[in-house]
Amino acid sequence: MVARYPPATGAQHTVKALVIVPTYNESANLAWIVERILTAQPDVDVLVVDDGSPDGTGEIADRLAADDPRIHAMHRAGKQGLGAAYRAGFVWGLERDYDVLVEMDADGSHRPEDLGRLLAASDGGADLVLGSRWVPGGGVVNWPWHRRLISRGGTFYARLMLGIGIHDATGGFRAFRRETLERLPMADVESQGYCFQIDMARRVVDAGMTVVEVPITFVERERGESKMSAAIVREALWRVTVWGLARMVPQRQRPRP
Repeated sequence: MVARYPPATGAQHTVKALVIVPTYNESANLAWIVERILTAQPDVDVLVVDDGSPDGTGEIADRLAADDPRIHAMHRAGKQGLGAAYRAGFVWGLERDYDVLVEMDADGSHRPEDLGRLLAASDGGADLVLGSRWVPGGGVVNWPWHRRLISRGGTFYARLMLGIGIHDATGGFRAFRRETLERLPMADVESQGYCFQIDMARRVVDAGMTVVEVPITFVERERGESKMSAAIVREALWRVTVWGLARMVPQRQRPRP
């Protein structure tokens, strides 16, 4: 089931939350965004998952963690992809009994000031909360037309092929309840980038769990380079097409694995 959550200002939450921030070459943004997260929501913890950034991002994460017990750093050997970083972060958080695990970009495109809305909706019982750019009250700032087209087109295609009534399936600002992640076959999730976000959302919907969309404002990064690439778009198009075609084949006609 997909629903909308009314906009909230200064929403409160009671959950034990972990914000997972994957990084690769985000030295210009990391300290700034972590400070904003903890200013907006002082009760959350932050896990930085760095993929061996050559620009010193990992060292910055270590210094932040040494200075504040709410901040933690995970180091992975080389650039292994967004989906793999989040899966590693989920495992880390579940092992430490967090109630809610939040995905959030390191570049400032996801405003920490919107985090309270996601946590409040999760606290209210939503299995997955999506920070949505494309519901009333949401929006984007300083985005070129082609990025808007890719985002909205990707969600439209996913809705069409996968039958998911989600308005922003590619967005990466979202909150999972621990019970949601425990019900999903995480070992089967191999997708990355935009496709990872679509994959996780469709699995939650297919499992009959509740997805709630809350409005957010997405702000284009001001520092550093975007990780978006043609390969990420191609992967999403290919995988969504395969998943959609599989839905159209009656179960009894599908070949056995």
